[in-house]
Amino acid sequence: MSDSVDQEKLAEEWESAEADAKAKKADGDGEASAADAWDQLTGESSGGQTNRILNQEEIDNLLGFDASEEEDTDRSGIKAIINSALVNYERLPMLEVVFDRLVRMMTTSLRNFTSDNVEVTLDNITSIRFGDYLNSIPLPAILSVFRAVEWDNFGLITVDSSLIYSIVDVLLGGRRGTAAMRIEGRPYTTIERNLVERMVAVVLADMAAAFEPLSPVTFNFDRVETNPRFATIARPANAAILIKLRIDMEDRGGRLDVMLPYATLEPIRELLLQMFMGEKFGRDSIWENHLATELWQTDIDMIAVLDEQTMPLSKFMKLKVGQTMMLNASPDSTIRLDCGGIPMGAGRMGRRGQSIAVRIDKMYRKLGNG
Repeated sequence: MSDSVDQEKLAEEWESAEADAKAKKADGDGEASAADAWDQLTGESSGGQTNRILNQEEIDNLLGFDASEEEDTDRSGIKAIINSALVNYERLPMLEVVFDRLVRMMTTSLRNFTSDNVEVTLDNITSIRFGDYLNSIPLPAILSVFRAVEWDNFGLITVDSSLIYSIVDVLLGGRRGTAAMRIEGRPYTTIERNLVERMVAVVLADMAAAFEPLSPVTFNFDRVETNPRFATIARPANAAILIKLRIDMEDRGGRLDVMLPYATLEPIRELLLQMFMGEKFGRDSIWENHLATELWQTDIDMIAVLDEQTMPLSKFMKLKVGQTMMLNASPDSTIRLDCGGIPMGAGRMGRRGQSIAVRIDKMYRKLGNG
């Protein structure tokens, strides 16, 4: 009993001693902190002895300068230079028109497919590097690779986990008003994959119909992957168009992404550059008519060729003024008419009034014939 009493007294003495020490330290904090700050700025201790030299980080902290802002600016500038090779989707105005049409068609098709109230919305259309997109896909997900037959290239449709379970729940008769059960950490079953493939087939059919007014194309389902590495259809550094769609079925739904590499869209790039359907590039009917009218009034030079001879260069260089060259032509010989070195017709030479004339006997229909 006596030992326990002694231990309690000893604990009380320790607590009182610790409280006194904290009070004394609190009284001297103001003077100590000021002295420490002065020592840091001057590099000298209170005893006049040199302490140390501040590094750049400590000087920035004392002056209130945040070096991280400059680093962020540099990083953002470097990032802008790296990403400058990406082509902004706004340079393809018709692409947004096509996918607006796709949203309207999908809303109707998915309502018929699920027999439920489905709303499809277009979140955004962005340009992204293909490798960056693969690294950003939230797993688990189902990636459907499809082929554009007429464009001879591939595309990618990504269905996230929420939409997968929602589609399965709707198609298998789940109750309305209850959220779909999500069991993470397991591979998708054959039934789930088959149901998602059926939905992807509906989306591909609608997407082909959306591109139909612009360029007929057939999208064929190729394969389903759950690992993004096996769904690689382009080089990681290649630019691609990412279309994010949101599909809502009352209180259920999820996201569906359509990825189209720029190489896939290259065959119809000229059509996607149009501002409106049917726009013609580089053609102006008024200017074409004016140019044709002016061409008919253009002056050209016609040359009447009496004869042509071939001689060595040495003989030609020996010709002098006053020498006579004999031509293999007579008054009845045929004269060829040239325009810009191209034979245009033939005739016979004669005289009309005080001028030498050529009466045209025939015209060459094909240029260069003669």
